[in-house]
Amino acid sequence: MCVCPGPRRIAIPVRSSRLPLLSDAMPAPAHLFPLIRNCEISRIGSTACYCHHKHLCCLSSHFAHSHFRYAPQKKFAALYRPKEHFNHFIHARDYASTPQRFYLTPAQVNSILKANEYSFKVPEFDGKNVSSVLGFDSNQLPANAPIEDRRSAATCLQTRGMLLGVFDGHAGCACAQAVSERLFYYIAVSLLPHETLLEIENAVENGRALLPILQWHKHPNDYFSKEASKLYFNSLRTYWQELIDLNSGETTDVREALINAFKRLDNDISLEAQVGDPNSFLNYLVLRVAFSGSTACVAHVDGVDLHIANTGDSRAMLGVQEEDGSWSAVNLSYDHNAQNENEVERVKMEHPKSEEKSLVKQDRLLGLLMPFRAFGDVKFKWSIELQKRVVESGPDQLNDNEYTKFIPPNYHTPPYLTAEPEVIHHKLRPQDKFLVLATDGLWETMHRQDVARIVGEYLTGVHHQQPIAVGGYKVTLGQMHGLLTERRAKISSVFEDQNAATHLIRHAVGNNEFGTVDHERLSKMLSLPEELARMYRDDITIIVVQFNSHVIGAYQNEEL
Repeated sequence: MCVCPGPRRIAIPVRSSRLPLLSDAMPAPAHLFPLIRNCEISRIGSTACYCHHKHLCCLSSHFAHSHFRYAPQKKFAALYRPKEHFNHFIHARDYASTPQRFYLTPAQVNSILKANEYSFKVPEFDGKNVSSVLGFDSNQLPANAPIEDRRSAATCLQTRGMLLGVFDGHAGCACAQAVSERLFYYIAVSLLPHETLLEIENAVENGRALLPILQWHKHPNDYFSKEASKLYFNSLRTYWQELIDLNSGETTDVREALINAFKRLDNDISLEAQVGDPNSFLNYLVLRVAFSGSTACVAHVDGVDLHIANTGDSRAMLGVQEEDGSWSAVNLSYDHNAQNENEVERVKMEHPKSEEKSLVKQDRLLGLLMPFRAFGDVKFKWSIELQKRVVESGPDQLNDNEYTKFIPPNYHTPPYLTAEPEVIHHKLRPQDKFLVLATDGLWETMHRQDVARIVGEYLTGVHHQQPIAVGGYKVTLGQMHGLLTERRAKISSVFEDQNAATHLIRHAVGNNEFGTVDHERLSKMLSLPEELARMYRDDITIIVVQFNSHVIGAYQNEEL
């Protein structure tokens, strides 16, 4: 069976081989890929890609070039392709007319899908949950090696509310890693009242223990960089000292706090790279963070007030249960890319009219970058002189890297890129049952309405059966009977997943043309070796937040 996907909406990020990553970056668990790690790798590869149709299996060099986040000029094209050209990989295999088939067992599939899942339930007080959030499920499925996505979740301890976010890195994972560690602290500090900021500063001055600001909810793989902790703390302290000096005594607005936190962190990432560090490891780290990039989609939930701050093309979607029990999806973010006409217009307004034709080419910023907003990516923010100075004075690894020395074409009036988020506020209602935050790896494969239905049915256990759509396929009576049998089996086994994000990833990777999970397809997609996995899909990171309708209804009644 052909496992080729349909056309992708988003470009494939640059592979990280040219921009070295953190030494302790999160690897795909080796014990989960026994078939891929031994001599059966070639048989899996040949089986998974066997296809009689001219789809991704018959990849052209144009396709390989056009599906990266960065689309450089010809002389730099090799920097953005996989280590081994896809066509060469395919033709190196000796295909038989009847290929051998090796599939992962259901247990192996579950082991892979559940390796990075995490769940958190908000604790009850006196037998009651007084929070508008019941809890959340999160999960990640790598395509890049190592994964370039990151996720974060934390409870604000000195102010009310919970923070959750997904971060999609490109040109490596360094920037996404840094943002996932640091952004929530910047947001929390931005929300603190003046008195609390003074108390924290006095504690630091006098060597006393600090008030805890955040309670993190982390999977063991969601590591923090211990080597950079002091550097990051010093930058954060400088920020809260400035907030103390600038404090006007007014209550902090959440929207303003989110915008300030995003912009300040991006500014600190840039400044740290310019100043450098006497420690060679940290010096190289801050440069890798600055020269790579990351999008961010963050939710702040406080009672019935839900704020979404989005930079880039990850998305936030609200799942709403209608009166008849069906599910609908409400977008709470907008993609910052060439498909967003308002975003294209914003970019054009910020630069001279003489650059209008060169600003967006082939749906990319300056013909290179897919997202129009991102952290890091100083190659689209610094002047040419500053870029050359930092690269030339930097470590040899940076100076020898062709990507860092490459100047984008038509680069006249930087900055062309911003990390400023677009913030949307939504008042939660009892019918708002859940929120999905996900990187574009999910939205490339699933429509938001399907996401709302799958998650809603999973959380409630109630399945609204729709007539099976065959999409123009000629289906025999026997095939239709098979589809109905599959659907019955799917309903009976829906609770094999104890995590809503895992359940959604299972559908995103394993759904067939009829909208049901096909184990054969799922097995093939999860068996792909590293050389091919990124050609079929992106990293997928998902957080599903479940809301407490009773508490939200009580808030609503109080306001009335």
